[in-house]
This record gives sequence, structure tokens and C-alpha cells, in this order.
Amino acid sequence: MKPQQAATEPAVQLQDVNKWYGDFHVLRDVNLTVGKGEKVVICGPSGSGKSTSIRCVNRLEEHQEGTIIVDGIEVNSDMRQIEAVRKKVGMVFQSFNLFPHLTVMDNLTLGPMLSQGVPQDEARDRAQQLLRRVRIPEQAHKYPGQLSGGQQQRVAIARALMLQPQVMLFDEPTSALDPEMIHEVLDVMTELAEAGMTMICVTHEMNFARKVADLVVFMDAGEIVEAAAPEAFFEAPRNERTRLFLSQILH
Repeated sequence: MKPQQAATEPAVQLQDVNKWYGDFHVLRDVNLTVGKGEKVVICGPSGSGKSTSIRCVNRLEEHQEGTIIVDGIEVNSDMRQIEAVRKKVGMVFQSFNLFPHLTVMDNLTLGPMLSQGVPQDEARDRAQQLLRRVRIPEQAHKYPGQLSGGQQQRVAIARALMLQPQVMLFDEPTSALDPEMIHEVLDVMTELAEAGMTMICVTHEMNFARKVADLVVFMDAGEIVEAAAPEAFFEAPRNERTRLFLSQILH
């Protein structure tokens, strides 16, 4: 982990970002800089704006005020800008979002072949390498319905990596899993982090945050309440709202 690298080379920047759903102010002056190679974990209670903030990064949600920049490209309403950003950003969702009628191999190769023009043989080679990386190479020709939840989520991670993103977003990737499957996914995410991938993870897995994060961010009511390195965040949180949240979530 190299937080000092983050200060010199920003990968993702949110500057005074605001968003409303009608009259509901869901993001309030959010400021966050994620450096290249940095791992950021965002936590907070339900409805605090965590998922909305990362969904704004690749324009799955539209922010109304402020600036979001990904690797020098501003995220705005220009479709060319959005497409350029999405080529740099991979995302893994709470639900696996795999195509149920396609095999694992076809789920992985479809995107690169259609969006990047990657030849089929090259796409299949890349997919097989990534399936080995997420420890399920033997599942290549099965359908999602034949896999466990943990296996499906690892396929979803591999699919996001197929487009060779520079930034990975994880939106509560373990919250839909049975407890015994969570570690399968967290182990893959940990290895990805250790390999130097820039990551923003919305999660309540605090052991993962302690082990992997360069920065832990606590959000509540659409605001970043506290942001600190893991040791300071867990051992000496400054804000009372952070302390209350940790007392409820840490056992």
C-alpha cells in the first residue's frame, strides 16, 4: 500500500459533488480523491449515499452539481466522455448481473468482443487466465445457475476485469452471499488489491477494510463524515457518528 503515491497521481476525483432525488438531497458536497493504486473502503448506514457516490463515478447515476474526474476525463452528460470513462472503470454489483442463458465463458468474452473488437480466441484466452485468477477455471462451461453465489460473484469480478479497467468499483459485493461464501470473494478482492489495482469498495466487511484499505471513508446522510487510514479510523475515530456506527457494526 502506497498512500503517498495517491497524493501525486489522482485516479478518481469527486469535487463538491451534490445529487438530489427530487427533494431528497442524497449527496452533499462530497469530496474524495483516490490515487492510482490506492484502495478506498466506503462504509456507513443504509441510505447514507455510499452506493450512489460510486455509481456517479461511471455515470450510472447522474450528479447535479460538482465535478467528477476519472483519469483526467470529466464525467458529464457527453456520451463520448461517459464511454471513455467506462472503458477505464470496472464495476461489481451486489447482485451478480450475469446473463443466465450464457455460459461463464460467454459471459466473460461477450463484452470485449463487442465493445473492443477483441478476436474470439484472444478473448477466450484472457477469460481463462482470469478464471484461474479468481480460482474457478473449471467452471468455464457451466451456466450461472449451476454455480454457488460466491462463484457467481467471482465470475462477475472476472467479467469486470476482462475490459482491463484502471479502476474497480465494488458495490457491496458480499452482501447477497451466504456467510461461508463471503471469504471466497474477499480473498479474490484482497489479491486484486495487493496486485496494485485502484479500488473503491462499498462494504461493511471491516476486517477487509483493516487489511486492505489505504483510506476508510464513513458516510452518513449524504456526507463524508470522516476519512482516515484504517488504524486511525478504527482505533481513534474523531466523530461521534463514526464511533456510534463502529460500536454497532464491530463485534
